[in-house]
Amino acid sequence: MVSIHRLALDSPADRSGLARRYAMVRQRTEALAVALSPEDQGLQSMPDASPTKWHRAHTTWFFETFVLVPHLPGYRPFDPDYGYLFNSYYEAVGPRHPRPQRGMLSRPGVGDIARYRAHVDAAMERLSVAAAGPSWQAASALIELGLNHEEQHQELILMDIKHALSLNPLLPAYAPARPSPARAASALEFVEFPGGLREIGHGGAGFAFDNESPRHKVWLAPFRLASRLVTVGEYLAFIADDGYRRAELWLSDGWATVRQEGWTAPLYWRATGQGWTIFTLAGARPLDLAEPVCHVSYYEAEAFARWAGKRLPTEAEWEIAAVEAGVALDGNLMDRGIYHPQPAEPGAAGLAQMVGDVWEWTQSPYSPYPGYRPAAGAVGEYNGKFMVNQMVLRGGAAVTPPGHVRLSYRNFFPPAARWPFGGIRLAEDA
Repeated sequence: MVSIHRLALDSPADRSGLARRYAMVRQRTEALAVALSPEDQGLQSMPDASPTKWHRAHTTWFFETFVLVPHLPGYRPFDPDYGYLFNSYYEAVGPRHPRPQRGMLSRPGVGDIARYRAHVDAAMERLSVAAAGPSWQAASALIELGLNHEEQHQELILMDIKHALSLNPLLPAYAPARPSPARAASALEFVEFPGGLREIGHGGAGFAFDNESPRHKVWLAPFRLASRLVTVGEYLAFIADDGYRRAELWLSDGWATVRQEGWTAPLYWRATGQGWTIFTLAGARPLDLAEPVCHVSYYEAEAFARWAGKRLPTEAEWEIAAVEAGVALDGNLMDRGIYHPQPAEPGAAGLAQMVGDVWEWTQSPYSPYPGYRPAAGAVGEYNGKFMVNQMVLRGGAAVTPPGHVRLSYRNFFPPAARWPFGGIRLAEDA
């Protein structure tokens, strides 16, 4: 589940640092939920999404189940029934409530969930003082894993509530709009990379999920990567050229999905008498032609690339390009509070928008790296068992917590998924 780097957290300073990080992550989750009413927090708009209060409870259950129960002597779970309600997919831990029915859980309510979180937070504070030796080493690695897990659910909170609010005829906003400068789309250029024998995957110290390892060699032919993300204006040209009605542009499964689902544009786009609008977490507004296209599936990204005479990058190309270009781990991420992709900065040289704005679909299937072995026990179910029928995305999005992504980070979704903040960067052979 996690590359268990044995975190050196034995000193009081290190313990206090982990405690501060724990408090910060947990408080961020509550800050994301505070704008939502109890009714909002109970919504489940589709089987793939979960209610906000479920995310708040599930992340708490994770710390209770994997950290407190095995590592804090005398700990008593807040409610024994919560294990059934808030287990997500861990078969080794026991049975669980069906995922598509999470929205039926009117009880426990948001007040009960708040008390549950407070109960576990207090116990985690006791653990940080009492645990020692090998027990603390094991607990600290699991705490770091739990914090990264909760950050993933912070992104899911915004993804899921956006989908739920989009189905309300009033199109309510989750957060107020933040003004942003009007920009024209920058020129689309291609940056060349020589390829050759390279290494990808997480290396060195620090946390990483186990699917980012082992670090290994890859051989790449010379390639070029687009300098920025594909824009709304460019995607509109694809639509205007009958992109959704031309079978020759689509993979077979993608074309079947287009016809079955009736897709004619990205998710959250609506055609009106005054033109196209888009639903955002700040409500509905007209399209901005210069911003990156968002909420497209892998099928749509691949079809657009084929229409443009290009292709999607492999995840190895994406990672090598980012490393060799010296891409910094900052950008339009959750901490900016915009929660929507923004146009590229004018005059930016090299590769822009590699981190933040939208997760970038790659043409790489989500599969294990050579030599990959999942961790033993229930935590080993975190990543490995999903390594089929998914595609890899890279780079983070406008709803990704700051500090959460790495250049080796591998996100993954099924190829038809559109509610993630997925977008497009083009590539071509050199």
